[in-house]
Amino acid sequence: MNTGDFDFELPQERIAQTPADPRDSSRLMVVNRESGTIEHRIFRDVRDYLRPGDLLVVNRTRVIPARLYGHRDTGARIEVILLKRVEGNTWETLVKPGRKVMPGARILFGDGLMEAVCTGTVPETGGRILSFRTEGVFEEVLDQLGLMPLPPYITEELKDRERYQTVYSREAGSAAAPTAGLHFTRQLLEELDVMGVERAEVILHVGLGTFRPVKADRIEDHHMHSEEYEIPEETADALRRARQEGRRIVAVGTTTVRCLESLIRDRGEIVSHRGATDIFIFPGYRFTLTDAMITNFHLPKSTLIMMVSAFMTREKTLEAYRLAVEEQYRFFSFGDAMLIL
Repeated sequence: MNTGDFDFELPQERIAQTPADPRDSSRLMVVNRESGTIEHRIFRDVRDYLRPGDLLVVNRTRVIPARLYGHRDTGARIEVILLKRVEGNTWETLVKPGRKVMPGARILFGDGLMEAVCTGTVPETGGRILSFRTEGVFEEVLDQLGLMPLPPYITEELKDRERYQTVYSREAGSAAAPTAGLHFTRQLLEELDVMGVERAEVILHVGLGTFRPVKADRIEDHHMHSEEYEIPEETADALRRARQEGRRIVAVGTTTVRCLESLIRDRGEIVSHRGATDIFIFPGYRFTLTDAMITNFHLPKSTLIMMVSAFMTREKTLEAYRLAVEEQYRFFSFGDAMLIL
């Protein structure tokens, strides 16, 4: 398939710059794959479409303040974005300008509170391997010096860091938020609990590759970025029970879908598992553990819109996106949501 088949026109003003307040007041487009109907609701109305016995699966990853600004010994200003922990305090990173940071180069942050030494390069991404040193605990210093790595299409300052975290985030490690989960409030989750909607958690640490458009002309030629994921034992148990009892598995976000579908690809059965996934889901893919999906509206030509197209056909996806533009839905990370049943 051609990458251009997943393009669409999006006016700049439809890109959300700030999160909805309260979280569950964002809009919700509900798409029924069987009937073809599309409804326009508010996110808290998701209660009307979930039912007792559904298994709602969420990604409990937590975004780290992964953007750092420092300088070389020469005084050159350097921007660093942490992508993935290699081991200890050594990270795979993106560095700007990269040409000024080659193996052996030293970067200072926060008046010497932290320093990093470049120990290698990552040719596939143009990234750098940096080994960090601090006087105190690395995570505490990072929290003091780092900024939230908001996507490049968000230009307004985020005043409250927690608005780029889900209310159930616990495992630090992501360079970007699993944004479909940003719409849930604690109250809404409690109401779903009372309804009898079961909840389980997976962990997938989101990399910035999730924002990159596909550059290959044919999507089959695209190399998918790799992300670490985990299916805990209690989640594997919940998934097995749901399958055995014929209950729906509702994935919150494309990152959760990646976890669920990678598990079957990697292990062939529903068991606890930890590993890395480079799964690329596009039309023609057959889903095994995803019966319904909650997701945001994604970038043109992105792997995320391709995944949604695999779930409800490319034609239906582009129809829904055209309607979302007409109805003035808000797009991307801080935008509105879609429930696909």
